[in-house]
Amino acid sequence: IPFNVIDTALSSLKSSQSFINSGMDIATKTALDLVESFNDEEDVNSMEKVMLEFAAMDRDLNNCIRAFEETVNQVKREKPEIIPDLEKLMQEKLTAIESKNSDSDLKSNEKYMYFMDQLKEMKKQFRHVSDDDNETIEQIDEDIAVTRSQMNFICPITQMEMKRPVRNKVCGHTYEEEAIVEIIQSRKQKKKKVRCPKMGCSHDDVKRSDLVPDEALKRVIDSQNK
Repeated sequence: IPFNVIDTALSSLKSSQSFINSGMDIATKTALDLVESFNDEEDVNSMEKVMLEFAAMDRDLNNCIRAFEETVNQVKREKPEIIPDLEKLMQEKLTAIESKNSDSDLKSNEKYMYFMDQLKEMKKQFRHVSDDDNETIEQIDEDIAVTRSQMNFICPITQMEMKRPVRNKVCGHTYEEEAIVEIIQSRKQKKKKVRCPKMGCSHDDVKRSDLVPDEALKRVIDSQNK
């Protein structure tokens, strides 16, 4: 069996994930645009459906890749004279993997979770909620809702207004991207951990992989400056 051909096919399959990721990024930005321009809630909700469809595609692709890899690994372990039915073997493994699928898989997709988090932040800042809009009120955690004027736009590192804010997925604090990355790189060279620069935060191991762009906060800052 020409395994180099199989490896090439697997690599091509994995590259398809980049298209799904790009689609999810575009859907997220579109949803934030809709909230910022005060479009109907129905339009915004339609983007959540799009994200779930992308999440399903991502799960299906990952399942296929996993079944593919398991099939190849099993064949490599077999004796050379034993040539199994690859298509049948692949289908058996894929069916076994898919049997464990659940709807919760889609909502635990990292990009979907990021989408929902950013959407909630945007709604807190850009939605004018009426007394009758109970559904929207329920979606917003009132105990942490803040007005634009109360929002802290200042980076705890530079003490200046943030231009490219990133949020730490672990502790939830935000920093200017360039400032926190510089600290992480500097401490990494010294083989030391980075404590969250936000005063009072106990998180003592900030990693670059934990940082995600806070697009919602950036839009609020840009909107206020306009």
